[in-house]
Amino acid sequence: MPSLKEVRNRIVSVKSTRQITSAMKMVSASKLRRAQNAILTMRPYSAKLTQIMQNLSHDLEGSDEGGVYANDRGENKVLLVAITSNRGLCGAFNMNIVKETISLINGRFSSQWKNGNVEVFCIGKKGADSLRSAGYKPGRVNTEIFDALTFENVVAIAQDLMDEFREKKYDKIILVYNRFKNAAVQIIQTEQLLPVSAEDGSGEEQSQEPQANFIFEPGKKEILDALVPKSIKVQLFKALLDSFAAEHGARMTAMHKATENADDLLKQLKLSYNKARQAAITNEILEIVGGAEALNG
Repeated sequence: MPSLKEVRNRIVSVKSTRQITSAMKMVSASKLRRAQNAILTMRPYSAKLTQIMQNLSHDLEGSDEGGVYANDRGENKVLLVAITSNRGLCGAFNMNIVKETISLINGRFSSQWKNGNVEVFCIGKKGADSLRSAGYKPGRVNTEIFDALTFENVVAIAQDLMDEFREKKYDKIILVYNRFKNAAVQIIQTEQLLPVSAEDGSGEEQSQEPQANFIFEPGKKEILDALVPKSIKVQLFKALLDSFAAEHGARMTAMHKATENADDLLKQLKLSYNKARQAAITNEILEIVGGAEALNG
């Protein structure tokens, strides 16, 4: 049985840890509220843009800009964009993306990987570190975007990806990220960013409303030339907002469980402390009684 001093030190240590996890839980809850509002207000706009794109999909090849970004050249050269976080303490949030990325490399794109035609672009420090440790060195890493997650900052990243696709550096660009469902549930999402597809790969439920017959001014071609690049940028921005909200939800849940575990451990330690103290008092009483008996004898 550990000594009273050892048990007391453990109780102090667990109490200190509990204060940290409880504070982190409250901070994540506050950040989650803002991130959740951002993604929930973004989704209707993204869904309507996707609906219009699907309505115009049969005319996509006839446009200048739209045709470039919709040109399916196969899967010879692939870029995987793995979106994780810069910080840990969020459960399996980051490792799920790392595992999915490695699964794509070893499965769907195994032949391209062997030929050196698969590159990984990590958005987030934790994903890059884990992939390096697993032997899959990312070609580039961006860790600054989450410091100021705005549409203007995301446009710069999206434009670089669009330029590289247009210059045929990559034939396919795939996003791998966590889609936010609620604070306790994040869904691993594999979504094609380029080339533009008529199918919605976001995994979200689409409305069953019949498509309307729109009248386009000045015309479908001109609208597509402006709409397709905007749709790509919005798709990347939505994926980053989804991942950002999912990160705080995962961290809040992980810190909540850690706080509950600390409470349970404190109860066990206090019980052990009381038992050890009772045993020590009993031994002292027995020694006193034994000494008194010896003197009487």
